[in-house]
Amino acid sequence: MSNVLITGGTGRIGSVLVRELLLDGHNVVFTSRSLVKGEEFIKENSFDSNRTCALELDLLDEIQLKKGISKLPINIDVVIHNARAIESLRLDVAGLADKECFSSELEMAVIIPYTINNELIKNGHTLKDIVFISSMYGVVAPTPSLYENFEKQSPIQYGVAKAAQIHMVKELAVRFATKSIRVNAVSYGGVDGRVNADFVLRYNKLNPLGRMLNDTDLYPPIQYIVNNPNLNMTGENIKVDGGWTLW
Repeated sequence: MSNVLITGGTGRIGSVLVRELLLDGHNVVFTSRSLVKGEEFIKENSFDSNRTCALELDLLDEIQLKKGISKLPINIDVVIHNARAIESLRLDVAGLADKECFSSELEMAVIIPYTINNELIKNGHTLKDIVFISSMYGVVAPTPSLYENFEKQSPIQYGVAKAAQIHMVKELAVRFATKSIRVNAVSYGGVDGRVNADFVLRYNKLNPLGRMLNDTDLYPPIQYIVNNPNLNMTGENIKVDGGWTLW
């Protein structure tokens, strides 16, 4: 059993991971920008309040972030960096990202996780695993034919930030090796439930296994890492994308 901190615990992927981690016997602290939303999430799913709690945190507020880490109720063994800021994916009418959005996306993908890791160590948490939730678009560029309007529907800052995140995994794997902390990434392909039927059809035709990911695909790679503490693996990017990045 591990004590897990996951950022962005009420989102599309985060909510599935929180649920599955608890079912798998782990204790979970998850962050949310709204404590009310976090507590409602716990109540709606009938989670054991002795094994999970919501931590209200604006990750872009460095002072609040450090204060929140210092007040964590349990020792953290595993941190899963999953949080996203949808606002930073905005594009202008020409399909271009402004400096603020580009910087914010990079901050959320790389700088904030870096800060959280260091604060956890600084506050005496015995970290064993750091996991970044990344994307196939950190490995390959988007396929224009997947989109109805490629320039305006595929924010360039997203893929660039995810690519930087995957390199961060390699850097931290080397730097934290002396502390016996493993650092890995899981790069998901497209997850069903957030796009329309036409998009799904186009995606399926471009994917070797012919489908988008669903809820059952999300936890197994995390489980593989967290439940195998003796696995001699660090600095890896596990791609769970139905083969999208193969061609």
